[in-house]
Amino acid sequence: MATKRKAAEPEDQTVEQKLIALGNLQKILYKIDEIKTLRGELPLEVEDLEDEIEGMKTRLANYNAENRGEAQAVVGEKNKIATAKNLIEKYQTQLNNVKNNREYDNLSKEIEYQNLEVELAEKNIREFTEEIEDRKQRIADLEANMQDRQQALEEKRGELDTIIAETKQDEERLMMDAKKIEATIEPRLLNAFKRIRKGTMNGLAVVPVERDACCGCFNKIPPQRQLDVQLHKKIIVCEYCGRIMVDPALLGKADKK
Repeated sequence: MATKRKAAEPEDQTVEQKLIALGNLQKILYKIDEIKTLRGELPLEVEDLEDEIEGMKTRLANYNAENRGEAQAVVGEKNKIATAKNLIEKYQTQLNNVKNNREYDNLSKEIEYQNLEVELAEKNIREFTEEIEDRKQRIADLEANMQDRQQALEEKRGELDTIIAETKQDEERLMMDAKKIEATIEPRLLNAFKRIRKGTMNGLAVVPVERDACCGCFNKIPPQRQLDVQLHKKIIVCEYCGRIMVDPALLGKADKK
């Protein structure tokens, strides 16, 4: 019975095998990036709209709480008016039965004070009522704006869900392929690849050397460095952009893998 040949461990691979694996991984990740590009700014737009609506909900809750508080304050001021009027009526009755000027003056001052309390309470009620009505208008405007933003959010979510549904299977397959290749790359090299890729605008961590230049930053590469790249004996990094440079022929091998 034939024995199944065991695949080489990542650390036992040749530099050429490592570069081919990185090329294959980059090719798959680039396709995943294209899928994400297809979604465009939709995920961020959806997130921004969700945050905006949550902020509106918070403001709406605050407005309603303030209105409830001022409505209670109006009730309190009305109770003050009722109390003051009862006292005025009481003092008016007592005023008819005073025995001296001192009692008369004291009751008159109390009546005057209670009338001032009524005037102050009525003023507070007017101010609270105006604030409540003004806030009601702000609440109505905010609710209308929330409705518009909610509709926009539903439309954006619909667009995003459609794109995700159309690309989900491809993305999942590519992600599985990427994980398989990552398992064949030694962790130190894989981490370096991811770090380089994260620091680039186009997500390319592995680039060919063509026409004597790095295809990542297009700076000229010295002849000796080009020869090192072509020999596939060690990992060569561009001194200008930090990308891993490879022989174009090696990337061709990666495409065929």
